[in-house]
Amino acid sequence: TATILTVSIAVVVGIIAGYAGGWTDMLLGRFMDLVLAFPQLLILIAMSAVLTQRLTDLGVPPGNPSRILSLILAISPFGWPYLARIVRGQVLGLREREFVEAAVAMGASRRRILFTEILPNLWAPILVYTTLALPAYIGLEAALSFLGVGILPPDLTFGTMLASSVRYFQVAPTYLFIPGGALVVIVVAFNLLGDSMRDALDPRTTH
Repeated sequence: TATILTVSIAVVVGIIAGYAGGWTDMLLGRFMDLVLAFPQLLILIAMSAVLTQRLTDLGVPPGNPSRILSLILAISPFGWPYLARIVRGQVLGLREREFVEAAVAMGASRRRILFTEILPNLWAPILVYTTLALPAYIGLEAALSFLGVGILPPDLTFGTMLASSVRYFQVAPTYLFIPGGALVVIVVAFNLLGDSMRDALDPRTTH
């Protein structure tokens, strides 16, 4: 869910910034710089308890349901500027293409131009970034749960399994190596998938 939200925010902001240009592009660019300047992990640790409590006060069931929702809401606002910059750069080139100029000449609305004419030409970088963001968020969730500010036992995630394995490491090392190895395999697999999709979707790649 955090990956979907991150990609959605990035695509909307990147398309608007690239197509509008001028002051809009400049303001959105400075906002991206501001978001990138935040130390993400420290902010997530600091926000976790407060955000979880606030969600509980709003009626979200206490415990892990509120922690899961707080993780989604805390992670999503920090990862989108990377993809937004990529989308913006692509849109800067696409907005000068003939099919966009033809749509403008026919009187198409800006919304149609952005999301019907331009967006379908951006799927390659969007899909590649999604396959790279997902394992990054899996690892981030594992780190937060390991530190005790993410999902807590008895619910199982990689982070809770790794945290629980520490006390048994000297007696049964496999408690640490099995979930740790599985986490590494998943992250590497998604990274390889992202590289493969980039090579497959990039017309400049020689096959």
